[in-house]
Amino acid sequence: MKKNRFLLLIGLLLIAAMTVTACTATSGDIQQAVEQVAPTLEAAAQEIAPTIAAAATEIAPTVAAVATEVSAAVATSEPAAEEPAGDLMVVAAPDCDYGGLFKEIAAIDPLTVQFTMCAPDPAFPSKVAFTSFAIQPSEYLESTGGTGELLEHPVGTGPYMVDHWSRGEELVFTKNPNYWGDPAFADTLVFRWQSESAARLLELQAGSVDGIDNPGPDDFETIAGDANLQLLERPALNIFYVGFNNVFAPFDNEKVRQAIAMGIDRARIVDNFYPPGSEVATHFTPCAIPNGCAGEDWYEFDPEAARALLAEAGFPDGFETEIAYRDVVRGYLPDPNIVAQDIQAQLAENLGITATINVMESGAFLDAADSGSLEGIYLLGWGADYPDMTNFLDYHFGVGASAQFGEKFTDLTDVLTQAASLAGDDARAPLYEQANNLIKQHVPMVPVAHGGSGVAYLAAVQNAHVSPLGNEAFSQMDPGKDTFVWMQNAEPISLFCADETDGESLRACEQVTEALLAYEVGGTAVVPSLATSCDPNEDLTVWTCHLREGVTFHDGSALDANDVVMTYVIQWDASHPLHVGNTGAFSYFSGLWGGFLNAPAE
Repeated sequence: MKKNRFLLLIGLLLIAAMTVTACTATSGDIQQAVEQVAPTLEAAAQEIAPTIAAAATEIAPTVAAVATEVSAAVATSEPAAEEPAGDLMVVAAPDCDYGGLFKEIAAIDPLTVQFTMCAPDPAFPSKVAFTSFAIQPSEYLESTGGTGELLEHPVGTGPYMVDHWSRGEELVFTKNPNYWGDPAFADTLVFRWQSESAARLLELQAGSVDGIDNPGPDDFETIAGDANLQLLERPALNIFYVGFNNVFAPFDNEKVRQAIAMGIDRARIVDNFYPPGSEVATHFTPCAIPNGCAGEDWYEFDPEAARALLAEAGFPDGFETEIAYRDVVRGYLPDPNIVAQDIQAQLAENLGITATINVMESGAFLDAADSGSLEGIYLLGWGADYPDMTNFLDYHFGVGASAQFGEKFTDLTDVLTQAASLAGDDARAPLYEQANNLIKQHVPMVPVAHGGSGVAYLAAVQNAHVSPLGNEAFSQMDPGKDTFVWMQNAEPISLFCADETDGESLRACEQVTEALLAYEVGGTAVVPSLATSCDPNEDLTVWTCHLREGVTFHDGSALDANDVVMTYVIQWDASHPLHVGNTGAFSYFSGLWGGFLNAPAE
């Protein structure tokens, strides 16, 4: 009985070996393989010859039939299609109890990625178009350990590649000769920076730069009247606010926060320090965003009522605090120093609050805000990444929001979670009305202004444009020469924009790396990019993205689905060894997607 089993095993192994070999080899290769195993088979046959003879008689017809089929296959088969290197990546949460929106991210085939959500996500296309979710090669991400070289030298698919970054001086890009889309006009793109708006304008007037960001409020008229320059105004899709962290006294008292909301003359700030196109904020979100101004308008300026409320909270004579900010000009804050001084004066005059001013380095300030370590008042703002309420409200007040405002307001987060899952502005309207009213009640911050801003270029620059989202595509502009020089308000913090939130870093990243989808040049509509489409199922819980064929990264590697999965997973999974970045905060991911997988317990 044992000999029969042995015989059968040998026979089947021989047939299998011949079959596998025949799929990729010639008949000569098969003969060679048979010759190699013949001595072993001969020895075994001498031991169990009688059994072999009987078994051979029994299986001969089957062996002959298989051999005939294999020979035919060898003669007629095409070469096998090339399989992708490695396995297709699939990462899934065990369930949705961790609090985020992703349930699974899977490479379905080399050019297809599927995102399965824990809840409907109508804003999915707008989110995946954002720069923080731009795709880089999985091999490169692994080689950097998620930090180090990755912070200063991203490897993307964009129209420009990083040439070098001289910290404190300039960031230089070169044209990508293998770009899949329309090639860049200029061979070289240079980013420089200058915090003083007057100095930026002087450089533009001298022709040493081709474009500048955020002209000063007093410069708009000058630029508009200069035939050698062109001024393009940016819509006010932003918010400047005075923020508090509710875990630190006295800002843990809601009445204190409400008193400050009533005690700041916001119109005075906008009238005196903001350029044309700016407006006093009635809500945290601009009215141009659908449902942005649903609900009650903000508190009227009423210093008498503010002092009474402050006394009711136990501070009839005010208190001491500080005003922290970064000295960086942004569209929402055109002159931070003067605005800070005015708010300092108003707090003293209207509420008896004595505030010292603390000007912080940009990166340190943002880190402190995100980590929730700013104990006093701080000045910050937000420019739209995409025109949807989730970008403003979920990022700042949702379940995945950073700690900048302290403990979350659960009544507000519950409403925002419900609203984000609904498709259609009309369906969401009642919930956003409720959300805006709750923001007014709790006063996590005081919305001050939606700032008008703009960009300016030399008149010779063709195809010049301004983006409502602050993501100008310099490859599309023709300076009429080999080099395009851009001057912005500040130096980028890093070029790994999955872990950055400042506009200066994001704008630099956008020239180099690309996301699955994109925003149209100079607009807000979502258009294809590395994915030709991202298609939802009926209830918007599964999104399938189809990658563009033939796209290569700057290092020559081909874009595939595993690159997409890896790019997202190192942000999503807090336990992943590449979840490092610059600070490790990955604020955009948690703010827009609801939180991290395997997040450490608080």
